[in-house]
Amino acid sequence: MIFDKKTVLVTGGTGSFGKIFVKRVLSGEQGTPKKLIVLSRDEAKQNDMRVSYMKKTAATDEVIYNNFRNVLEFRIGDVRSYADVCSAIKGADIVINAAALKQVPVCEYFPGQAVLTNCLGPENILRAIRENDYPVETVIGISTDKACKPVNVMGMTKAIQERIFTSANVLNPKTRFICVRYGNVLASRGSVIPLFHEQIKHGGPVTITVPEMTRFLLTLNEAVNTVFAAIKYGKRGETYVPIAMAALVTDIAKALIGDRKIEIKITGIRPSEKLAEIMVSEEEIHHCIKRGDYYVIAPMLPELQEKGVKLDKALTKEYSSDDDLMNFNQTLAMLKKQKLLVGDDDYSVDGELLR
Repeated sequence: MIFDKKTVLVTGGTGSFGKIFVKRVLSGEQGTPKKLIVLSRDEAKQNDMRVSYMKKTAATDEVIYNNFRNVLEFRIGDVRSYADVCSAIKGADIVINAAALKQVPVCEYFPGQAVLTNCLGPENILRAIRENDYPVETVIGISTDKACKPVNVMGMTKAIQERIFTSANVLNPKTRFICVRYGNVLASRGSVIPLFHEQIKHGGPVTITVPEMTRFLLTLNEAVNTVFAAIKYGKRGETYVPIAMAALVTDIAKALIGDRKIEIKITGIRPSEKLAEIMVSEEEIHHCIKRGDYYVIAPMLPELQEKGVKLDKALTKEYSSDDDLMNFNQTLAMLKKQKLLVGDDDYSVDGELLR
């Protein structure tokens, strides 16, 4: 039970991933933590999250409600601030760094801001642990497919986060630093499904950049499962990549539109946007293994490589969303299963799938 009697800190804990991560930690499925700290700079989101638990869980889930009352702690702060990070991380056993600027266009227009959150934030976590000798057991960095062969600022800054945490294992060997890397998360804020939902509700058109664009489809719960697996089985410096289904974005749009008379409009590819998501590059396949439902990229730094262990390559080419596409019917079935079709009562546009 990875969280039993542990103090867990999640930065950016009021985001799409953070909401589901917090709910599942409070459920006790991986053990009941001593404390669960949510660090973010948005007081409104923290208040909304607090009120949501008070309203929803009091009558529906006694375990989550009790843990919410006794375990959960909200802190206003920013990973950009070294002092805020030190204050939050002191006494933590496990740290999940989910704080990020992740909108590609925003990062292109404000690259300096992306650097501050996506690079300085992780560096502050490492620095806080190293300079104060905090006894943190494990740090998990949430990364993205865009960090693999990056072509945009968001991906570049996330790739640097991966390097910061990988090298941290050499600089601070008392703490285990691991990254998880995954692609498009179904219904998370800023992803295509909330956008398509809004466009359909307003009568269209549904906008698609190019017809051949493909994306991995990962649920928020699968994203959380990836973090759980990395904490349970990950070794220092490894990067966990879930093996996920992929689909054409046009098929996602058509499935959501259904039999409605709504136009699909092709707008052209946006600056720094990829046609396909790549989660393991050609360079990384030489130190990539398969572990359960995940590809695991071993660290390239020689100090972190296991002596005398030969890695059996799990891939012969880069791992791309173009590799094994679902057809339209499979895509439709997946969206139905996740209750993401327009009109589903328990779908939430902000990505909070609290079912």
